[in-house]
Amino acid sequence: MNTVRRAAATALAAVAVLGTGAVGQASAAPSPTPSTGKLPAGLYGTKDPTYDGVWRQSLSFLAQRATGYQPADQAVEWLLGQQCDDGAFPSYRADATKPCDAKTMRDTNATAAAVQALAAVRRQSAAPEKADQAVKAGSDWLRSVQNKDGGWGYSAGGASDANSTSVVVGALAATGVRPTAFTSPEGRSPYDALLTFALPCSDKEGPGAFAYQPDKAGKLFANADATAAATLAGLGKSMVATKASPEQAPTCTDLPKPTPERAALNGASYLAKTLATTHHLVQPPMPGATDTAEQPDFGNTADAVVALSAAGASKEAMPALEWLEKNSAAWAKESGPAAYAQLILAARATETDPRKFGSVDLVEQLNAAGPAPKSPDTSASSTTADEEDSGFDLWWIIGIGTVVGVGIGFLLSGRKK
Repeated sequence: MNTVRRAAATALAAVAVLGTGAVGQASAAPSPTPSTGKLPAGLYGTKDPTYDGVWRQSLSFLAQRATGYQPADQAVEWLLGQQCDDGAFPSYRADATKPCDAKTMRDTNATAAAVQALAAVRRQSAAPEKADQAVKAGSDWLRSVQNKDGGWGYSAGGASDANSTSVVVGALAATGVRPTAFTSPEGRSPYDALLTFALPCSDKEGPGAFAYQPDKAGKLFANADATAAATLAGLGKSMVATKASPEQAPTCTDLPKPTPERAALNGASYLAKTLATTHHLVQPPMPGATDTAEQPDFGNTADAVVALSAAGASKEAMPALEWLEKNSAAWAKESGPAAYAQLILAARATETDPRKFGSVDLVEQLNAAGPAPKSPDTSASSTTADEEDSGFDLWWIIGIGTVVGVGIGFLLSGRKK
């Protein structure tokens, strides 16, 4: 998983305040419920959902399914109601009774996250056929707005970036679709786009990392958030990834013809080195901020833990997870359900009990952030595990024999939904 939603929400909020960039889009965003000031029933969290309503709902579903819970039908209905008739999801719709129009800002990240979440909960939902239709419609819309280079930007038609492309790859993984088969009219796949953001191992500042996007001059700069997201995508994983086996120390190796798998392992190598000293990532100060000191980035650190574990480097991920156990409680309490979900997925990826995460029961805190979910049971847990080994993993195991040299263990590890 990546935190492009959190970053985008912050950036859009900054745009609205500073009056620069996409002012029209930011200022046109609806307030939660203008008439009453109350948040809609079924939504997780208590803060303004304008920029992250669908995202945090989707992450909450994924984390709950990963721990054996099924979200309440009311919560699933709320997410289904956010979808536009064309299959896209905006960040949030205050009035879902009104159809989406040309001014509704469709969001590739929210759509891809919702596809993953609904794919995970549909079998246990009160309306599985409706959820199936929503998953298909969302996938169809993503295909319809795929860029010529095979990737996606944050909004339809925007320049491709590593984070957005990776979230969509996660949606493909969750629905059993091969990224190589999900091509643009020009015949380019998401992996074609993703590899354009990969830095070579010879890069002095970010060997093996991924950039978010090239700068105006076409130069790539290492971005830890993009690297965590692209590492999962290169391995063919959704946001809910599990610990790969056997363990393999992450290394960086340039091949004459780069492959998604090799680029992903190179990304894991970069993440391991970046986390080696402080055991956490940092976030740069926002434009206009008076405090220019770098702050710990809890969310992206959690995402990096998931990516490392999925790459077979859980040993290198554990110091960062332990740092999160000691330091993330206040951040999670302030940030809300998406933060608890990220920590749950990080704990799960390293086979750590999310109910005993430092001094916090992450599962209890997440469940309390929305409508009470259905109680966990063995059938829900096993269903999730069964889905993990279906579809997409099968073709992945059969079709990629060239990566035997880097360890076949991670190919056999699946993907919880």
